[in-house]
Amino acid sequence: MMAKIPFPTKKVTQATGKQMLARLEEMYPNAQTALAFSNPYQLLVAVALSAQCTDARVNMTTPALFARYPDAKALAKAKLDDVESMIKSCGFYHAKARNIVAAAQAMVERHGGEVPSDRVALEALPGVGRKTASVVLAVAFEKAAFAVDTHVFRVAHRLGLTLGKTPLDVERDVTALLPREKWRHAHHWLILHGRQICKAPMPLCGICPLADICPTGLLVLKKKRTGR
Repeated sequence: MMAKIPFPTKKVTQATGKQMLARLEEMYPNAQTALAFSNPYQLLVAVALSAQCTDARVNMTTPALFARYPDAKALAKAKLDDVESMIKSCGFYHAKARNIVAAAQAMVERHGGEVPSDRVALEALPGVGRKTASVVLAVAFEKAAFAVDTHVFRVAHRLGLTLGKTPLDVERDVTALLPREKWRHAHHWLILHGRQICKAPMPLCGICPLADICPTGLLVLKKKRTGR
């Protein structure tokens, strides 16, 4: 069995990075979030529940939750144990319940029960970090934002687009290769590529359209040819 492939130790050139992202755009022209939602409130809650959980599981959980708590004003009045019982299958349900109820209360107190559409206000909500805020900004409000989750972090490193140690470093490196209007789409390109081809722990480089210019792909294919 082939040993785990390490991340590249050198970034690709800017030209190659832009070429990779252009190919990803062609591969995933209709990429969008897999989370089911109807409004910014539902998306914010769904993203909060998706931490360390699959989108499919979240989508199985949220219909009943939103039926009982259709907006932030309703969720702000919820009993924690009731919310916990409804989201238990998503994991870390104690913390997630506390966070989404507290976030709803903060939205009621500060924003009239609405989800704020600017980063500072979003990240001031309990339990909302940069990634969650970026998803909400990009998806719900169609603003220039780029979220870095585990798929994005892994794929961006394997492609040699970044050597960043933190999600913010990765965000800065990738967005520097794109016009602002494409930031909100690029997050989804990298996620889909990570789910379909550039998988953990081993990428499917043999079928990847980027393998000829990707440092990881070139390494994997060389190892397969030489057996070393």
